[in-house]
Order: sequence, then C-alpha cells, then structure tokens
Amino acid sequence: MVTIKKAITTLGIIGFFTFFLTILTAQAEQPINCLLCFDMKTTTIVETEDLIIMGSESRGILLDNTESKFFDNSTVHLVGLIKIDKGKVTGSIIGKYLDPSGDFYVIEISQVGNETDWKFIYGTGKFKGITGSGKSLRFTKGRPVSPGTSQVCSKITGTYELKK
Repeated sequence: MVTIKKAITTLGIIGFFTFFLTILTAQAEQPINCLLCFDMKTTTIVETEDLIIMGSESRGILLDNTESKFFDNSTVHLVGLIKIDKGKVTGSIIGKYLDPSGDFYVIEISQVGNETDWKFIYGTGKFKGITGSGKSLRFTKGRPVSPGTSQVCSKITGTYELKK
C-alpha cells in the first residue's frame, strides 16, 4: 500500500511539473499579427527571355494589431535579391526593423513563389535574444507611383519569444 501511495504521489508531482512547464512555455511564446506597408524600388541586374534578376530596397512602417503593441510603429528597411527563372520567383531579403525607442531587430526572409517565410536572426535592447518566425502575405499592391517602384501592404503573422 505504501508503494502504491508513493507511486501515485510521484506521478502526481511529475504531472504537476509537466503541467506547470507547459503553461510557462505557452506563456513565453507570443503571437505576431502586424500590417506592413512599404515602398519598394527594384533595379534589374539581368533580363533575358528566361531569367530576370533584380535587386530590391524597401522602406516602410509596421503597425501591430495585437493588444501588446510590442512591434508598433517600427520603421523598416529591407534589401534583397529576387530571381525569376522561367517564371518561378525566388528571393532572399534581409530586413532591419527599428523600434521608436531605438532598439532594433533583424529578420531573414525567404520567398518561393507566393510563399514568404521569415525568421528573427538578431536583436538589440528589448529585442536581444529574440527568436521566432512566421509568414508574410501581400494583400494589396497599389499602382506604381513611378517606374521601377511598388507600393505594397502585407499581413505579417507568426510567433516570437524573448530570452529571459
């Protein structure tokens, strides 16, 4: 009987700690739901019948739709390389997001076709040690205000976690 009570007590303790750690983990990861609007300038490097390669530079602003407003009013500077090979679009972009406080974080963006994935790769100040990733989906594109430009808004979703 003592052995059964000991086993039940041990399982109860393990269960409690597992439940407690699950709650801590769930609270540590936070959602991202933002709107990013930017102006993009492209420079064509190669243009043939089958292959187009462009450099891009974008600047814009991020609006945070979550209650915390953690990323709100960050200004954005993105630079990248876009390749269209026989109609297939791929791209690699690096973005610096500057918080109104002066702290910033850097993301790496990978595009294949219409799929755009991103992940955090660096952060300073309140973003130091930030990890996480997500997706970007363009939902509107305006008429170019001048040749070689695009005016775009995208929905940014994902999760992030700050190191304690």
